[in-house]
Amino acid sequence: MAVIKNILFDLGNVLFSIDYKKTTQAFEQLGFTQFDGMYSQYTANALFEAIETGNITNDDFYQQLQNVNSHVSKSEIKEAWNSMLLHWRVNSVLHLAALGKKYNLYLLSNTNDIHLTAVNELLQSTMQMDNIDGYFMKAYYSHKIHLRKPHAAVFEFVLNDAKILANETLFVDDSINNIETAQQLGFKTHLLLEEELIENLVYEAY
Repeated sequence: MAVIKNILFDLGNVLFSIDYKKTTQAFEQLGFTQFDGMYSQYTANALFEAIETGNITNDDFYQQLQNVNSHVSKSEIKEAWNSMLLHWRVNSVLHLAALGKKYNLYLLSNTNDIHLTAVNELLQSTMQMDNIDGYFMKAYYSHKIHLRKPHAAVFEFVLNDAKILANETLFVDDSINNIETAQQLGFKTHLLLEEELIENLVYEAY
């Protein structure tokens, strides 16, 4: 059995708490019907795939949503889109320093420029840090590498770019569809449950 040398962390609901339902509710209050069919923890239509792979600009994103509902402003869309963002898990972030002494740490997050800007602003106000990239050998954000979970290509990109092996890497994520893809590629995995925190996991068990 290969020894774990690397840990690949997700961001949302692993290091930063989010609530997809808040964004669904906010968009429905703006008049968007069945928003969770457009975007949720497990689904993303073409528009949301595009914003999270950096293939459209923020303004394009706002404009396409205004094409669906012309009565909403860009600021209302931004507020609704960001309403899922709750808070940093400060103890989890601080625990990365200890983990980094034992393992090579990496970050792989489905995100977008709008959300990343907002969470980094919260990080600055909460922990007086500009970003958490310094805790990792490398941080991979979907909108910057133009690839998104759960597609296999994003995991293959990370393996090739970081020059690491899947069977020596533990992937920690809160979404089962992402976990399943990683398992198929040979990663060790841990599905982080709602009540779990990364500082309480026993990494030596993998």
